[in-house]
Amino acid sequence: QIAVRACFLGFAFGCGLLLSAGRSAWRHFGWYMCSLSLFHYSEYLVTAINNPRSLSLDSFLLNHSFEYNLAALSSWVEFTLEKLLFPELKQITWLSTVGLLMVIFGDCLRKAAMLTAGSNFNHIVQNEKSDTHTLVTSGVYGWFRHPSYVGWFYWSIGTQVLLCNPICVVGYALASWRFFRERIEEEEITLIHFFGEEYLEYKRKVPSGLPFIKGVKVEL
Repeated sequence: QIAVRACFLGFAFGCGLLLSAGRSAWRHFGWYMCSLSLFHYSEYLVTAINNPRSLSLDSFLLNHSFEYNLAALSSWVEFTLEKLLFPELKQITWLSTVGLLMVIFGDCLRKAAMLTAGSNFNHIVQNEKSDTHTLVTSGVYGWFRHPSYVGWFYWSIGTQVLLCNPICVVGYALASWRFFRERIEEEEITLIHFFGEEYLEYKRKVPSGLPFIKGVKVEL
């Protein structure tokens, strides 16, 4: 099944390259296909390098959640309908380029966070501290407390800017913000339990990286 999914992502990337070579409105959809397939393939690849013990079929994140798949389907439907009804909307190359830059920045930041965290990174929030679990505060973690979430947040919005999908830009921004707010609060409760005052001091010095998200509130 791993080989099947990897081949599927490679096929999608190849199709994206073919579409990107054209001059129609589907060119930007080709950029999107390349970005999406590369994101999911690299999630598995970096996990294999960093933390092979946690590696599984789910590391591709293709089955992340029903909501994630529904969001992807919604973006494809919006792009297709708007291409038919308002074709000029899908030909704003400068806007698609901005979206592509957001996608590249977001994915690079996320992968940098995964590589910096090493074996401490896991796609699933851990409830038990392992012997090798350490608090990472260097590299991109010196910029943001949750750089992998910051990267994913801007990557997801960037995919919709790339497609010139106005409805999904707003929808993705709101849905992603809500998801990461809840995820960060859940994760920080665990991190405070693991590292105590060390994490609280880190939390005071370094922002979460996401707009208007400060993380879990600690009563002193």
